[in-house]
Amino acid sequence: MKKLKIAFFETEPWEINYLKPRLKGLDLIFFEDKLTSRNLKKILDVDVLSPFIYSVVDKKVINSLESLKYIATRSTGFDHIDLKSCRRKNILVSNVPTYGENTVAEHTFALILALSRKVHLSWERTQKGNFSLDNLRGFDLKGKNLGVVGVGNIGRHVIRIAKGFDMNILAFDIKKDQKFAKEIGFKYVPLDYLFKNSDIITLHVPYNRATHHLVNLKTLKLFKKGCYLINTARGGICDTTALLKGLKQGIFAGLGLDVLEEECFIKEEIELLSTVFKRTCDLKTVLENHILINQPNVVITPHNAFNSKEALTRILDTTVESIKSFAKNKPINLVKYR
Repeated sequence: MKKLKIAFFETEPWEINYLKPRLKGLDLIFFEDKLTSRNLKKILDVDVLSPFIYSVVDKKVINSLESLKYIATRSTGFDHIDLKSCRRKNILVSNVPTYGENTVAEHTFALILALSRKVHLSWERTQKGNFSLDNLRGFDLKGKNLGVVGVGNIGRHVIRIAKGFDMNILAFDIKKDQKFAKEIGFKYVPLDYLFKNSDIITLHVPYNRATHHLVNLKTLKLFKKGCYLINTARGGICDTTALLKGLKQGIFAGLGLDVLEEECFIKEEIELLSTVFKRTCDLKTVLENHILINQPNVVITPHNAFNSKEALTRILDTTVESIKSFAKNKPINLVKYR
C-alpha cells in the first residue's frame, strides 16, 4: 500500500482508536475540531483529507493543499466540498453512500411494535408497581396492510421485515422496481390508494419540495380511519396540525415519530452526534415544547433511528475501504463531479 499522509477532521476519541489499527502503515493526523484556517497550516503536505460536513473544503483550502489527491468525506452529503475546484485539480472525492438503512428500518418496527402492543404504556404502568392489564390490549401485525411510502434502501428493508411478520405490503414510489416487488411479493399502488387501504403507513422518502407536508389537512381525508402513521424520515413531511387533527378525529389511532416538524435543519442524521450541532440546536427544548409529546397514543423518539453502534461503525469501515482502494489506485464510492 502506498504511504499516504492523511488528515482527519471532526473525529472523536473512539473513532481515532478505531481508525488507527485499520490504517496501519499510513501517516495519520487527527483533529477533533473542524477544518479552519488555523489548523490548515498544519496539513499543507497531506495527500488525503477526510472531513465531516462542518469542515468546508472550498477553493481556498484546495489551492492551499498542493499535495492533495483525494478527499474521503465521512458523510453521505458532499455539498461542503467544492467539486469544481477538485475537478480542476484532478482531486478525487468519495462519500459514504449508505450506512443506516437496516438500522432505520429496525427502529421503524420498534415504533410499530410499541404502538401495536402498547409497550410504552405497559412500561410506565409497571414502573409504578401496577400490573393491571386494563386498556393494554394490543393487536397482531399478521395480516395487516402496511403502506410503505418510498421504496429506497430503507423502504426495502422495512418491506423485508414486514414479510417476516406476515403482513400485506402496499408500496408507493415514483421509481418502481418491479423485479424487487415480484421477488419479495408486494405490489406498487397509487398514493391515495395506499392511504385508504393501509392499517399502518410508514414514510421513507427524502424531504424536498415534492414531499413537504405530504401528510396535510387535504390528504388527511384519504387515510383509513383508525390507522397508524410512522415517520422516521423527516419532520417536514408531515404537517403537525394535520397530525393533531387526525388524532382528534380518530383518523390516526396512533403515531410513531422519530422526527418532528420543528426540528432544526438537519442535512443527515450523523450530524446529530456532532458537538457543533449540539451547540447550535437544542433538541431537548424542541421535544419538551412539542404539543404531541404527552399524547398517550403517540410514541416519540429523539431522531434516534440511525443511532446504532453498527451504523456508526459502517461509516468508518466505508471510509477505510475507500482510502485503501485509493491507495491501490482502485478508487471506490466516488462522487460524480457536477
